[in-house]
Amino acid sequence: MKKIVAETKFAEGLCLKKLFFVFLIGSVIGSLYEEILFLVQHLMATGELAWSLRRGVIWGPFNVIYGFGAVIMVYLLLRKPYKNWQIFIYAALLGGIVEYLISFLQEFFTHTMSWDYSGLWLNINGRTTIPFMLVWGLLGLLLVRGVYPPVSEAIERIPPKIGDAVYVILVVFMALDMLISWTAIIRQTLRHNHIPPYTPIGRFYDEHFTDDYLEHYFPNMRRPEEEE
Repeated sequence: MKKIVAETKFAEGLCLKKLFFVFLIGSVIGSLYEEILFLVQHLMATGELAWSLRRGVIWGPFNVIYGFGAVIMVYLLLRKPYKNWQIFIYAALLGGIVEYLISFLQEFFTHTMSWDYSGLWLNINGRTTIPFMLVWGLLGLLLVRGVYPPVSEAIERIPPKIGDAVYVILVVFMALDMLISWTAIIRQTLRHNHIPPYTPIGRFYDEHFTDDYLEHYFPNMRRPEEEE
């Protein structure tokens, strides 16, 4: 008698694999959103079309702050049957906390800033604002109620063998991408502080990840001392 083997789905439920793909999708959408927003703002201000990269890593269209935010919201807001108003409030708080923490960690480890809301109304130490948190709340509600269900179903329709292979490849790629990108920025900070490289890796970074190279991928990143 043949054994009946139940067909399994790829990344079923709210598992690590599912969350990783949510992270990737959120990062890509966030990158496109920031770049289109820049294009529109520049067009309205100058009347000219211009495209500028808005990423969190060097390789690939990934603005990882949006990816991290999407994962945190999906993981925390889908664990219980929250009402819409609860999702909105929790998403607003989570979005503000994530934005604040990433801004703080970026400045602490790299001595750089990618945004400063000090001049905006109801800002919190220039790292986030109450109005922006309300926007995060709306985006979180849209994500949980409208975007995540069909995206989750689409991910689960990936053949398991293909999904597992792609998952491993992308995890390795993103880990290296984030590691190299962020350590290159840290090395840039050391370089600005006139600290010479003591290892071949440091010399490689100075040769290949120059200030002009990094500015191309992180045009909105600046140092507080440059504002003085």
